[in-house]
Amino acid sequence: MPMLAGMTDLPPDYSYADAAPRTGSNLPEVSVSELARDLKRTVEERFAYVRVRGEISQPKRHTSGHLYLRLKDESAVLEAVCWKGTVARLSVRPEEGMEVVCTGRLTTYPGRSQYQLVIETMDLAGEGALLKMLEERKKRLAAEGLFAPEKKRPLPFLPNVIGVVTSPTGAVIRDILHRLADRFPRHVLLWPVAVQGERAAAEVAKAIQGFNSIQPGGRVPRPDLLIVARGGGSLEDLMAFNEEVVVRAAAASRIPLISAVGHETDTTLIDFASDRRAPTPTAAAEMAVPVRAELLSQVLDDGRRLHACMSRALENRRSYVEALGRGLGDPRAHLEGCVQRLDDRAERLTLAMAAQLERRRTAVAQAGSRLRHPREVLALAVTRMQAATRALRTGLDKAVRLEEGRYHRVSDRLTLLPIRRQLTDGGTKLRDLPPRLDQAYARRLTQASDRLAALGQLLESYSYRGVLARGFALVTDGAGQPVTHAADTQPGQGLTIAFQDGKVEALVAGEAAAPPPPPAAKPAKPTRVRKAEPAKQESLF
Repeated sequence: MPMLAGMTDLPPDYSYADAAPRTGSNLPEVSVSELARDLKRTVEERFAYVRVRGEISQPKRHTSGHLYLRLKDESAVLEAVCWKGTVARLSVRPEEGMEVVCTGRLTTYPGRSQYQLVIETMDLAGEGALLKMLEERKKRLAAEGLFAPEKKRPLPFLPNVIGVVTSPTGAVIRDILHRLADRFPRHVLLWPVAVQGERAAAEVAKAIQGFNSIQPGGRVPRPDLLIVARGGGSLEDLMAFNEEVVVRAAAASRIPLISAVGHETDTTLIDFASDRRAPTPTAAAEMAVPVRAELLSQVLDDGRRLHACMSRALENRRSYVEALGRGLGDPRAHLEGCVQRLDDRAERLTLAMAAQLERRRTAVAQAGSRLRHPREVLALAVTRMQAATRALRTGLDKAVRLEEGRYHRVSDRLTLLPIRRQLTDGGTKLRDLPPRLDQAYARRLTQASDRLAALGQLLESYSYRGVLARGFALVTDGAGQPVTHAADTQPGQGLTIAFQDGKVEALVAGEAAAPPPPPAAKPAKPTRVRKAEPAKQESLF
């Protein structure tokens, strides 16, 4: 293409209109494509690097990832395109109406006969525009609830592990470590990131997500607190901490986070998403841990106050108990009265037992005096039975003789056979009487024996030997009289103590004294004289 190449050497005031065919002209003819390529080459060589300031209009993201927009001012419009690989590296997110400064090269698009700017970098046109963009982003993120106060988590009082996201070469990490060592040394994990530039925002977001992905109890300890820190700088230098990806990562962090970006007057969007904002990195270290000396002093002071409080509480309780004790009285006095009453009841019980025993002994003696000896009763019964037997036999003999005489007198009127039959029947009845008499005597004797045994058991139940079997003893003096009171004994007096299985002799301790007067003889009870029973007339039958 020597002719096209030579066309670039035309004078500046030359116009293609002058190359129109005319009679006798020797100018060559060119195609539309050749002319478009020549124009493209000319524009790209002339405008290989330009900076254009304008307002973004109609930004559109194609499905291929490329970005198409327009830059305009009061009187002109410039088409612009940003390829997919460059869009990811832009420091500004293009939005409608944003005033920016774009850097790139100018080219043409022959398919539409238009020229356009291929954008390589994009920056906000001024600080005012940058602040406007940040304010709009802040409102949008706040509407999503990322800055809600109820999402703020309290910081741990004394974290064991602190994670720091900052540059490893700056003065920030040294200030944080120095301040932690002065206040309360803790284990610190550093995640090195770039804090300025195109890749700073992505690295800071990955660092926050990386600390949250550490599992508790693993090889690397999980931090209890995160600090995102950076030194001071201009608004453009702090733009990485205003990026949406960083703000969302801070809001989604499950670990409490402190933002310490810039100086006290610097404000970034991560400050609103974090749980606590520190004016400087040094202040973030002060927020993270308490002062160890102050903490020890507070613990000692609390210990003294607790000891004093416990002492006062114990003293108050002691005074209260003593007051109650004075109101209740001495328990020993109450016990002494109870002991005295118990002794009195025990003595009365002992005397009552002795009196009861004496009454029972007297009743038994009276009952025994009224009873006859079993031998006498049996002898009397035998005598009565023998007398009745003799009377019965005598009556039977008389009756037999009387019947025989009566039968002889009437023999002249009766035949001999009936008389013999009657005599025979009467003799049979007489022969049956002795066995029946013996049986009646045996039954009578058995009944008397049973009644005697029952009376013996009753007598045994009234006997004092049953009382001795229950652990009591019978004390008698030399005359055999029971001793029921201690006052009835004299020192040196001999006593007999009867137990269940035998008797023992005992001697009252002390000096011998005059023997007591003999007991007065009890008046003899008048014996009841039985009236003689009138002799009954014996019956013949």
